[in-house]
Amino acid sequence: MNAAISPIIILNPADDVGVARKVIPAGAPAGPEGLFAKVQIGRGHKIALHAIAKGKEVLKFGQVIGVASEPIEAGAHVHLHNLSMIESHHAYEFGGVPGPELLPKAERRSFMGFDRGAGGVGIRNYIGIISSVNCSATVSRYVAEHFNRHHGLEGFANVDGVVALTHGSGCAINTKSEGYEILTRTIQGYARHPNFGGILMIGLGCETNQIAPILEHYKLAEGALLKTMTIQHTGGTRKTIEAACEAIQEMLPLVNAVGRTPQPLSGIKLALECGGSDGYSGISANPALGFASDLLVRNGGTSVLAETPEIYGAEHLLTRRAVSPAVAQKLLDRIEWWRNYTARNGDELNNNPSFGNKLGGLTTILEKSLGAVAKGGSMPLSAVYEYAEMITEPGFVFMDTPGYDPVAVTGQVAGGCNVICFTTGRGSVSGFKPAPCIKIATNSEMYRHMQEDMDLNCGDIVTGDDTIEAAGRRIFEEVIAVASGKKTRSEEFEYGDNEFVPWQVGAVT
Repeated sequence: MNAAISPIIILNPADDVGVARKVIPAGAPAGPEGLFAKVQIGRGHKIALHAIAKGKEVLKFGQVIGVASEPIEAGAHVHLHNLSMIESHHAYEFGGVPGPELLPKAERRSFMGFDRGAGGVGIRNYIGIISSVNCSATVSRYVAEHFNRHHGLEGFANVDGVVALTHGSGCAINTKSEGYEILTRTIQGYARHPNFGGILMIGLGCETNQIAPILEHYKLAEGALLKTMTIQHTGGTRKTIEAACEAIQEMLPLVNAVGRTPQPLSGIKLALECGGSDGYSGISANPALGFASDLLVRNGGTSVLAETPEIYGAEHLLTRRAVSPAVAQKLLDRIEWWRNYTARNGDELNNNPSFGNKLGGLTTILEKSLGAVAKGGSMPLSAVYEYAEMITEPGFVFMDTPGYDPVAVTGQVAGGCNVICFTTGRGSVSGFKPAPCIKIATNSEMYRHMQEDMDLNCGDIVTGDDTIEAAGRRIFEEVIAVASGKKTRSEEFEYGDNEFVPWQVGAVT
């Protein structure tokens, strides 16, 4: 760490708190002249810059993150014991800003991808097995294991693997319900995903979630690279496994024959995700990813922010960037849906942050949201999508998802995201086949401790040895490299087989 740098980070001149760059012992100087730590302040945790009266709104990032629940002395630790959540209320500005300013076509970057024609551009070449219901999950996994673990892909070097997409739903669900619509929309999104060269859908046969209506409703046609079967019609598990292996064996030469060709960055749809966040997330990795997102958008690509409960309290920063009042209102409508949804389930939006978030220094969802929204950079907000809805608008967009990472990313991938950037301060390790996941550490201590799982480190921003701009450019270059075939750490470990988690909404009967 630069010896001359302050031990705390002050993000806005109006702020009431600073963030510790490193552990500050009790009694030690804390940066501004005359400020000393009353108690030990942990890395990423907040210290009061001056005395704060009980009931006063507390600012960080120049924004309200909560209210002092008791008098707070200058130099005190500000956290759960003295900072309380308050309802988020803002005077919203309803957008109407111009669309993003793109680079001239001659200056835009390209990558090496798989041209799927009207289906978009793939950055991986998998074959997918989609279970319509949990009852066909075991068969689906057995078939994938045959090819991935028992030499079934020998001679097909251009095929990245066979992915079994299994889940815990598909029956005992009302076919007229919101939950059914979300499930089928998610399944069809994966069925047409450009990172798949071929798809096999397997059902049990008697489940509520029938395959045929999905194909009909979403205009998916069976053929050489899209096949379906059910266990009951085929004659049981063994016969279905044999039939499924035969079906995939027939696909393999066709999928293997597709090669990478130069593609514009407009073919990239990047999922912006954070998980296992800490007090540095909104200071280092998230704004760096936001800078990379801006670069991608200016090159014609698409970046997709999600996790509606984790923009609560920061939604006003997005509405003012909306390209139209209608886009801004759609975002607010989704926030209102979440208020109602959590209330009728006896919950509240401040159930987030998680246990690990709080250990890392985050106190309220307002604070977490202000850091999380930094992943979205500064480009205009071009569109707002519902969960797993197909993303068609280029630029910076938002998708309504829960904050639970596997569910959120499942929705983004179903919408067409073909690569993921995942910032983490505590150390998330998920993969999300078929989309490669680039893990970005917010602090150097965790990066060194879990280096096998991390792709990039933004921790030097915290110590003053790196900048948001430089780190953002590294992330942008990594996205292009991964899109062109470079393996992420989770791909090297072959992680990502268990993160297909469609959002379950409504009653299971």
